[in-house]
Amino acid sequence: QVQLVESGGGLVQPGGSLRLSCVASGATFTLDYYTIGWFRQAPGKEREGVSCISSSDGIAYYADSVKGRFTISRDNAKNTVYLQMNSLKPEDTAVYYCATGPQPINPNWGLGYGMDYWGKGTLVTVSS
Repeated sequence: QVQLVESGGGLVQPGGSLRLSCVASGATFTLDYYTIGWFRQAPGKEREGVSCISSSDGIAYYADSVKGRFTISRDNAKNTVYLQMNSLKPEDTAVYYCATGPQPINPNWGLGYGMDYWGKGTLVTVSS
């Protein structure tokens, strides 16, 4: 079993920044062999994939809505993935979830395919 714990959410003004963290743990889990990504769900909306990063080649994928503003990174030694969010907009308000699954990245990762384990989420609110 794998546990994911997100942190770093909070209230931020439009144009501001936040960095989310997600720590993965498990008896035999090592992030080296897993894809890991971030998803979000806003009130009244469906969950959407925000960003995902491969363990094999480090290639990152982003939703069009966050390209150029968000950056995903991973520290395999710490079993941790980060999401640096800059130039935040009110429409970025959502609960952000971390999820992981085995390599390779599923082509439909943005819909949650290939992600076997999920965290409980951290709330990001962008408001003045």
